[in-house]
Amino acid sequence: MHKPLLFTLVTAFASQCGAAGFTLSSPEMAPGAYIAGKQVFRGFGCEGGNTSPALNWQGAPKGTKSFAVTMYDPDAPTGSGWWHWLVFNLPADATDLKPGAGDPKAGLLPAGAVQSRTDFGQPGYGGPCPPVGDKPHRYVFTVHALKVDALKVDALALDENATAAMVGFFLNQNALGKAVLQGRYGR
Repeated sequence: MHKPLLFTLVTAFASQCGAAGFTLSSPEMAPGAYIAGKQVFRGFGCEGGNTSPALNWQGAPKGTKSFAVTMYDPDAPTGSGWWHWLVFNLPADATDLKPGAGDPKAGLLPAGAVQSRTDFGQPGYGGPCPPVGDKPHRYVFTVHALKVDALKVDALALDENATAAMVGFFLNQNALGKAVLQGRYGR
């Protein structure tokens, strides 16, 4: 392969994945580390605090008009993974989420932000809770930089009843870049 073509492909991939300076971190979780008990789900046999972690991001791509944050378990034994958290329509000047922002009753999200239905069947953060005896699952937190102010289907804004598949479709259609932080949890 010619070096200019290879460079173009690598540069395009890095830009789309956010490797060009777009980063996501948490003061509560190091990359690849075990997720703390306070973030683990309460229910389904799990005894955690079900509190979403603090998240911080920087270096968003030029042209970002809004952000979304998702948490996904690709190791869930469902055939399609498990969506633990979907929050979107975060304003372009947002650079963080406070601990507990995933509680819809806490009022910790910026005005206009929406948390939609997870695979637990309701809006808001649902922490890790893999089956007993499974190898530790990966939990992928992603901040999506978007080229739109709000996620919409035609002229209708997505709301708290939007499914993870619907949100994911519009995130991918409007992404300028992504930054990822991954943690692990098993029991």
